[in-house]
Order: sequence, then C-alpha cells, then structure tokens
Amino acid sequence: MKNKWVIQVFIISFLLSAIFSGLSSYVSDFNIILLVIILLVVIGIGILFDMIGVATLTAEEAPFHARSAKKIKEANASIKLLKNSTKVSSICNDIVGDICGIVSGGLGATLTLYLIAHFKMNALLATILVTSFISAITVGGKAYFKNIATKNSDAIVLMAGKIMQIFTK
Repeated sequence: MKNKWVIQVFIISFLLSAIFSGLSSYVSDFNIILLVIILLVVIGIGILFDMIGVATLTAEEAPFHARSAKKIKEANASIKLLKNSTKVSSICNDIVGDICGIVSGGLGATLTLYLIAHFKMNALLATILVTSFISAITVGGKAYFKNIATKNSDAIVLMAGKIMQIFTK
C-alpha cells in the first residue's frame, strides 16, 4: 500500500507535534532562562536529527557489513538504518526537523511576548531579535553539522545504530 508511509508520517508528526507543543506551552509559565534553555534544546534536537538524516544518506553500507561479520552488535542496526536511508532521512530531516522548527517558532513567540511584557521592549525590535536569533542558530547549526555529517557519516550512523539498538531491545 503506497499510502501506508504517508499515514505513518502523518501519525508520527501529529504525536511529536502534540508532545513538543504541549511541553512548550507548559514552559511558557516558567522564567525566561528556562524558556531560552528549552528553545536551545529544541533547536539542538532539530540540528542533531538533521545531521543523522544526512549521515544516513551519505554513508556506505559495505563497512557496516564488515563490522557485522566481526560481530559488532550495533552494525546490524546501522545496516537497517542504511537500507531505509530515505525513510530515515525523511523522519529525521523532515518530520523531526520541521516539528522542531515549528515548536521553536512557538517558543520564540512566547519569548518575544515575555520580552515585550517584562522588559518593555519595542515589539518590532523584540520580534526581529528573537526570530533572527532562532534563524541564525538553526541555519548555522544545520550548515555546520551537515559538513560534519558528510565527513563522519560512518561514525554517526554507527552511533545512531547503537542508540537504536538500545531502544529496540
């Protein structure tokens, strides 16, 4: 069934968005430092998953078969990631990355309102500063880590395989 993947993507996106949005709404009641920390964590998650998605697309499968022959446990999980690299990349780059982008925008709006209310900052200035900050960290971080992902794709996929193996036991 061709639409099965689309339905799965829809469900995963819905659930992750609900979780992240719920957490971000809950955080808006806290102080500005916690809000900024959570914003940075959400951006960091988006960057990390983008890096994993790029690494799975650029890594070669052959070294992992050699590791598997040497009985390295996480090699099999890494091979599964590589055999499904387009789906893994779609989940990492599109689903998680887009959700983190949307949630960071929501957190940015909350931060903007906080700056306006508590520091009597000009609304336009606060909006420009917060959106520029979020954009610069997100785009700059993704650009930096895409370079790392292409140069170290085997190590990143192996690490993702280790983590995946922990959760599949």
